[in-house]
Amino acid sequence: MFKFLHKEMETVPEIIVRETKSAKDLKEFIKFPMSLYKGHPLWVPPLVADEMLTLNKKLNPAAKHSDFACFIAYKDGKIAGRIAAIINRKANKDWNDNTVRFGWIDFIDDYNVSEALINTVAEWGKKRGMTKLRGPLGFSDMDKEGLLIEGFDNEPSITTIYNFPYYSEHLERLGLSKDVDWIQRFFYLPENVPEKLESFSKIVEERYGVRVFRPKNKKELKKRGRELFYVLNDAFVPLYEFTRLSEEQIRMYVNQYIPFVNPDLVCAVIDSNDRIIGFAITMPTLSKAMRKAKGKLLPFGFYHLLRALKKMDYLEMYLIGVIPEYQNKGINALIFNYLHKNGLKHGIKKVVSNPQLENNKAVQALFDYYPMLPYQKRRCYIKEI
Repeated sequence: MFKFLHKEMETVPEIIVRETKSAKDLKEFIKFPMSLYKGHPLWVPPLVADEMLTLNKKLNPAAKHSDFACFIAYKDGKIAGRIAAIINRKANKDWNDNTVRFGWIDFIDDYNVSEALINTVAEWGKKRGMTKLRGPLGFSDMDKEGLLIEGFDNEPSITTIYNFPYYSEHLERLGLSKDVDWIQRFFYLPENVPEKLESFSKIVEERYGVRVFRPKNKKELKKRGRELFYVLNDAFVPLYEFTRLSEEQIRMYVNQYIPFVNPDLVCAVIDSNDRIIGFAITMPTLSKAMRKAKGKLLPFGFYHLLRALKKMDYLEMYLIGVIPEYQNKGINALIFNYLHKNGLKHGIKKVVSNPQLENNKAVQALFDYYPMLPYQKRRCYIKEI
């Protein structure tokens, strides 16, 4: 337990920070944002069961190469904030780094609370030999990352962080500064596939002997689901703080994602040896459905999600990647040609990209066939400790 007192403000009550020790504590940790954002028109509640799985040291495969702890801050006996501290030993080794990550950060608009939370993670990390504090980050790139700093009026994805604008003000006041930004953009889907996209797709197919894999159903797609994440592992290696997903993590994500996807909205490109070399996963936006579900699949959460999967207002791009040997060879043309046609078939009008590192010009160039517009921006902060 950590206590934080501010001598210069004698009327300020002490802030007590406690580490979660039980399933009940963890559930309080997970549910705190639901009260903090109650009635907010854009915040999206996560599924409690998914959060319990992710933050369970026995069930999350990432725990095998990570140390982590969850903390709750109390003010006047009431929950006022939360934060998770994570040391991803695998990532630190890959990047020759000594970083303690912070994630799952939420707090009331009280500087004393945010200070207590950040100080707790910093002290926890320093005791374990860490010299840098970074966040918001999760265990891997598959977790939510980056504090929202622009685009507060736009609908967030269920895979991204949404937060109050005051969060960034607090972190910067506490001495954290920008490390990297992720940008999201969107485009309106033209009523016809761009002619240059159609023609270039055919050229790429003939030149490299590649084609789009067209699964007959979800079962066939799931059989090759692990291959998609193998591509992700190869494609994302040079990206910020990325470390390869383990077989156990891949198995978990395949079971978590594939049952919900529409095969028409997933594109995998294969070479002459039937090897998947590039892919993109898109889904209809589920944010409104998740608000209605209120963090639960039962009794009505499934109903709202299934309805949203059929009613395609617009698409969100979750993941896109091409293995290094096929990058800059136009594989994206096949991907977008396929998804564009299927998007039109399903009545899609708008597509929102996944968050992309601002300096990753290669992935941003994948969208060059469309006039892109700004959507949201998120930031990872850093501080020496």
